[in-house]
Amino acid sequence: MDSILIGSGGFIALLLLISLRFPIALAMLLVGCIGHIFLEPGLSIFNRFYSDPYYIFSSHYLAVIPLFLLMGQFAFHGGMSRSLFNFAKNILGAKRLGSATIGACAIFGSICGSSLATVATMSKVAIPEMSSSNYSRPLTAGIIAAGGTLGTLIPPSIVLIIYSVLTEQNLVKMFLAALVPGIIAMLGYMLVAQIMTRVYTINPSATPSPKPLLHNTPRHKTNNSSSIPILVILVVAIGGIYAGFFTPTEGAAIGCILTAGLAGLNKQLNQTKLVAAFKETAITSGMIYMILLGASFFSSFLALSQLPTEVADWITAQGLNPYLVLFIILAIYLVLGCMMDTIAMLILTLPIFFPIIQGLDFGMSPEDTALWFGVLALITVEIGLITPPLGLNIFVITSLHKHITAKDCYIGVIPFLISDILRIILLVLAPPLVLFAVAQLG
Repeated sequence: MDSILIGSGGFIALLLLISLRFPIALAMLLVGCIGHIFLEPGLSIFNRFYSDPYYIFSSHYLAVIPLFLLMGQFAFHGGMSRSLFNFAKNILGAKRLGSATIGACAIFGSICGSSLATVATMSKVAIPEMSSSNYSRPLTAGIIAAGGTLGTLIPPSIVLIIYSVLTEQNLVKMFLAALVPGIIAMLGYMLVAQIMTRVYTINPSATPSPKPLLHNTPRHKTNNSSSIPILVILVVAIGGIYAGFFTPTEGAAIGCILTAGLAGLNKQLNQTKLVAAFKETAITSGMIYMILLGASFFSSFLALSQLPTEVADWITAQGLNPYLVLFIILAIYLVLGCMMDTIAMLILTLPIFFPIIQGLDFGMSPEDTALWFGVLALITVEIGLITPPLGLNIFVITSLHKHITAKDCYIGVIPFLISDILRIILLVLAPPLVLFAVAQLG
């Protein structure tokens, strides 16, 4: 049987298993193994079972994943969200609660690297305050749901780490490439929040006028001083990685220790929370590692079938405009993002899409193209976190806050989705915005 046909059949079979709610890690492992048997009859598949799990599970490079996850869990259970929210509110002013919430989400997301954890944590702090300030339910839900997506884009994002592993990119450069787009996303969301506050406020004339902030009051100093250690941890751990003082794994370990120490000093990390932090880290890490193992078998099967290479060569031979191909791929990501988990979607599609992108001429080096495409893909798939029918961020909000409905959320995120689309277009037309920070690294 033709290897291309086998590869295509395997890809279709994987999509079918996923549509039947089969665990994606097991689905990729199963399809990859059966595909290997068809393409390489014999015992070669058993050699992969001997080598792949060892190299994946013992990888020093991949140790950064559980460490950043544990750092996020310590921040989550350590009650650091309240300090960050108060800090952002004091800096931006009480009349800009929406922008303050976005800023707090960005900082907390950069610590925990998880969109869902950011939404779950910040919603408990920000939603009561915005509701008491007469923010409408759609606006409140939209701000929290959109702000949570910053945890996926702003380093140290777990999805960024997985992309760099799958495409064999330098993790530090991947973090740097996402830095400026992450800042643009935060500022764009803040602008949208300010504009929509005037539209979505239940009764603007009845909105309570916040008391003026007295910047020399003890309470203000306390609110700001309590957030300074968190910002120091961020600068030391993530800044140290950017500056080259630490490897990503070392930076994650240092951040993990500092975050745990701060939570302990604040008496927020008791035995129950400590056990919960390690338990959640172990569960999530195990899931990610199993997905990576399945992806290793499935990617190897596709490589043996030559399907990605043939598809890339065929598209190149058609002489299509590279940007047209890019927009088609991003459009596919937009559709898939409404139905699939972010990590699963990237792992499923990158073996096909990445060789296609690398085979096109965008006037950049292969490495720069990979970094640029990674940021674009990540921004596109993060939209799936706030769009139906999956919309995981929206599920988190509605499950934690029963007075907010899914309809409120979907109405509230529309302006932020428009901001996302405009940002994607901007970054497609201006790659230096992605590559500027990487170029400074030399």
